[in-house]
Amino acid sequence: MGLLIPGPAPDGGATSAARSAEEIVDVVRRLPLIDHHCHGVVTTDLDRAGFERLISEGGQAPDGLTNFDTPIGLAIRRHCAPVLGLRPHAPPATYLARRAELGVGEVTRRLLATTGTARYVVDTGFLSEALTTPGELAEVAGAVGHEIVRLESVAEQVAASGASAGRFVGAIADALERAVQDRRAVGVKTVAAYRVGLDLDPARPGPVEVAHAAQAWFAAGPGPRPGDRPRWRLTDPVLTRALLWAAVDIGLPIQVHVGFGDADIRMHRVDPSLLTDWLARHRVPVMLLHCWPFHRTAAFLAAVHPHVHLDLGLALHYLGPARATAVLAEAAEVAPFGKLLYSSDAFGVPELYHLAALAFRTGCADLLARRVADGEWSVADAVRIAEMIAHGNAARVYRLDPIAAVPTRPAGEQR
Repeated sequence: MGLLIPGPAPDGGATSAARSAEEIVDVVRRLPLIDHHCHGVVTTDLDRAGFERLISEGGQAPDGLTNFDTPIGLAIRRHCAPVLGLRPHAPPATYLARRAELGVGEVTRRLLATTGTARYVVDTGFLSEALTTPGELAEVAGAVGHEIVRLESVAEQVAASGASAGRFVGAIADALERAVQDRRAVGVKTVAAYRVGLDLDPARPGPVEVAHAAQAWFAAGPGPRPGDRPRWRLTDPVLTRALLWAAVDIGLPIQVHVGFGDADIRMHRVDPSLLTDWLARHRVPVMLLHCWPFHRTAAFLAAVHPHVHLDLGLALHYLGPARATAVLAEAAEVAPFGKLLYSSDAFGVPELYHLAALAFRTGCADLLARRVADGEWSVADAVRIAEMIAHGNAARVYRLDPIAAVPTRPAGEQR
């Protein structure tokens, strides 16, 4: 991994540092993970067009181009092909033929088995009918599944139920509480970044303001979708604020999409610094998801607000293992290590789980081993930090059962 090892020293310090760095790499390779934000995988076989749509936030590539000619496309051919029994860099047609030969179930089993994930915390708010449930995903991986409730989905269900505008705040609070209890959810999530942006008034909206906004939404009715039934879609900033404050009242961790996403994103409106005044008004844990290219801003927010946490999420697999070290190091420049978490944000295809875990382990091992090799950190501190980021922080914030630490050898012990 190109570790930075100090030059020779009279007392053999270089040799000791190299052994310590190797120890860190070995520990990180074996760490169990809590994937604190992800989605299910498809349960049916995909043709080439379907597969390519799921490996790009931009969907299908333009005519004459392919999503295999992207960083993630090349990473799939390099790192996922061997898991399916192919040589690295297998051509796309060969890779997809092997996928079809194995079938979706075996492909999913093989790729999830490589990740070392002990728990999946699954957002079920998008296309859940086409994906595995948290329990199904966990069963394939021999892990445990937990659910995240999407706030906008709850509000849209309330609208579809025929609730009155005057009772919207109360109906939202009741529906959210029921959803959390019925699904035994460990947190909630908002996609305000996609729908209205993060430049929202931070204050809790009053009941009259909410009632007027709800009345306008109900009067407009559900919107049409090509090839689908009309459905309610929340895009009102006042009602979004009401949802966020209802989530604060529930008290579970609130996941907030930040930065990189699909074409609905307006990047200038999803900078997490826009949330600063809202963050200052409460102390419920807020989990800033993905964050790239605002990961340094998110790290600052985590450094100055006791309840703010961050991850790199889908940036890990879209940027790939080769860039994971640099991006993780940038996120870790000022963020307290107790505020960094691992997630994949994998959706649809198991290749994304595999690449995210690989990129995280590569980047984390390289980052920590460099600090140890430089003499900046002890092996014990590096191991402790690795365990915090991989699973300890998520277990604490989401109140999950802790995962046992990985046993380690003393630094320098011969294998």
